[in-house]
Amino acid sequence: MKVIEKIKAAAAADPNRVVFSFEFFPPKTEDGVDNLFERMDRMVAHNPSFCDITWGAGGTTADLTLEIANKMQNIICVETMMHLTCTNMPVEKIDHALQTIKSNGLQNVLALRGDPPHGQDKFVQTEGGFACARDLVKHIRDKYGDYFGITIAGYPEAHPDVIGSDGLATLEGYQSDLAYLKSKVDAGADLIVTQLFYDTDIFLKFVNDCRQIGITCPIVPGIMPINNYKGFIRMTGFCKTKIPADIMAALEPIKDNEEAVKAYGIHLGTEMCKKILAHGIKTLHLYTLNMEKSALAILMNLGLIEESKISRSLPWRRPTNVFRIREDVRPIFWANRPKSYISRTIGWDQYPHGRWGDSCNPSYGALTDYQFMRPRARDKKLSEEWAVPLKSIEDIYERFKLYCLGKLRSNPWSELDGLQPETKIINEQLEKINMKGFLTINSQPAVNGEKSDSPTVGWGGPGGYVYQKAYVEFFCSKEKLDALVDKCKDRPSLTFMAVNKQGSWKSNVGQTDVNAVTWGVFPAKEIIQPTIVDPVSFNVWKDEAFEIWSRGWACLYPEGDASRKLVEEVGGSYFLVSLVDNDYINGDLFGVFADF
Repeated sequence: MKVIEKIKAAAAADPNRVVFSFEFFPPKTEDGVDNLFERMDRMVAHNPSFCDITWGAGGTTADLTLEIANKMQNIICVETMMHLTCTNMPVEKIDHALQTIKSNGLQNVLALRGDPPHGQDKFVQTEGGFACARDLVKHIRDKYGDYFGITIAGYPEAHPDVIGSDGLATLEGYQSDLAYLKSKVDAGADLIVTQLFYDTDIFLKFVNDCRQIGITCPIVPGIMPINNYKGFIRMTGFCKTKIPADIMAALEPIKDNEEAVKAYGIHLGTEMCKKILAHGIKTLHLYTLNMEKSALAILMNLGLIEESKISRSLPWRRPTNVFRIREDVRPIFWANRPKSYISRTIGWDQYPHGRWGDSCNPSYGALTDYQFMRPRARDKKLSEEWAVPLKSIEDIYERFKLYCLGKLRSNPWSELDGLQPETKIINEQLEKINMKGFLTINSQPAVNGEKSDSPTVGWGGPGGYVYQKAYVEFFCSKEKLDALVDKCKDRPSLTFMAVNKQGSWKSNVGQTDVNAVTWGVFPAKEIIQPTIVDPVSFNVWKDEAFEIWSRGWACLYPEGDASRKLVEEVGGSYFLVSLVDNDYINGDLFGVFADF
C-alpha cells in the first residue's frame, strides 16, 4: 500500500490520530544487519505507518539496501519505503532497482538527488543518469504510472547547497529552493519528509511557506533524537542545521555524559513533537540511526505507544506485500516461525482470504537452508541454552520445561524471543506435560469471548470479541501416543493428528477437514478466522519440525557427541502431534494428560 494512502486513510478515520514512522540505514557488517532486523522486529510491533531504508552515499549500499528493503516488506512485514538516489546511477541501474522492489511487492520510494560520491565536494551528474531528484520523480511517474508512492525531501532551512558560510540561506536562495520543491511535487511526488531540524519555529514557517505557494501534499517532520554529543555536532554540521542557543547551552555542561545527553535528547524530541502536534500536524518521522530506545521513549512520552500494550490486527503480523495484502488466514503450525512460513508461501497466485479454502491447491515451497538460518546472536543464545550435556531422555524433557516456564529465552522451534503472552496463561500445565514426555512446541489457551483489546489474547483492535480453541502441539513416543489415542476415544471434543518422520499417520479427522481454532467477531464485519488446523499443511510442516531436531538442535553439539546422538534418536523416533479441544467453553484439554 502507498504511504500517502495510509496517511490519508488514518486522517479520514480519525482526524486526531497521530501516525509515526522510522528510518534505518544499512549496517556495515553481517552482525550489524542481523541486529538491525532484531531491532526492527521489536519496533515494528508498535505499528508504525511505514519504515524507510536509506541508499548509501554514492550508491555504495545498493545491493544491501535492496535486500534489506525486501526483507522489511516481506519478512518483518512493515510498509517499506526505499530511498533511491541519482548518484552514480545511470537510468538502467535505477530501473533495475525499481523493477526489483516492484517484483518484491514494495510500492514506496523516497526519490533523492543524493550526496556527492565519497571524496568529492560537489554532485556531478552520472552519464546516462539524472541531474536532480525532480528528473528522477518524473522518470518514475512516466515509466511506472501510479504504481509507486513517491516521497521527496524537504529542507526547512533550504538545501545545504543553498546555505552560506554564515549558516543561513539568502531569501532568494530559500525561495528558489521552495520553488524547486514545488516542481518536484508537480512532477509527481505525493509526500514530503523533511530534513532534520532543531528549531521548531523554522519547520512551522517552512510548512506555511509551502502552503502559500500551492504545495498541498502532507509534509512530515523529520525528527532526529540526540543520542550523543559528537554525533549531533557532526550531523548538524554536515546538514548545516541551525542549533538554537538554548540547546547548545543545555548540552555544553553534559556533553561528556552520554546518558545525560541521551536523556536530554529524549526530552527535547518530546517537546519538539508536542509543539508540532499542537499546530495540527499529525505525522512524525523519526530518524533512529538504527537505535530504538530514544525513538520509542519519545513516542511513549507522547502517549502514542505503550511498551506493555502492543495491538495486533491479527494474531500474526499482517503482511504488507502488495501481492498478499488481503491474506488473513494461516495454519497455526508456523505460529512461532512466521518468517519460515512466508518464505515457503512466496509466489502463491492467491493467498487465503476469509476462509482457508482448498489447502491442496497452493504448493508450499521446499525446505531450503534459508528456513534453518539464524542470526548469530540467536545462534549464540541457542548454544548457551540448549547445547548442554544430556545424559538421559529426562534431560531433554527438562529443556522443554524450562522454556515453557520462561527460564530459557530461545527455542530451536521458534524464531521469536521468549514466550508469547498468552502462553503464560497455561505455562504451568505445559510444564507438567513436558515432564511427562509430551514435548510442546506450540500452544494456545481456550478463549471464550475475551475483549479484542485484551493485552494477552486480543487482536483486531477495540470493539470486538475473540475466541480460541485450546490447542497444543508436541512430540512424544509411540507408546505415549497410543495411550493418548485411547483416551481421546472417551473425549469426543478432542481431535488429533499425529505423524512421525517417516510419514506414519494417525488421526481422528478427515484428510480434507479444516478446523478454525481462532476467530473474532467485530462490529460491521464478517467473522474473521485467522488461524486454522488442517492435515495437508500439517504434513508439510512435519518435515520442517522433524528437521529442526537435527539442523536446529543436534547440530549445536560436536560430531559423535553422546548428547547429539540422543537428540537425533528422539527426533527420529517420536511422533509430532496436533491436539485440539473443540469445546472452547467447558473443555479441559490438559485433562487428557492427567493419568500419565
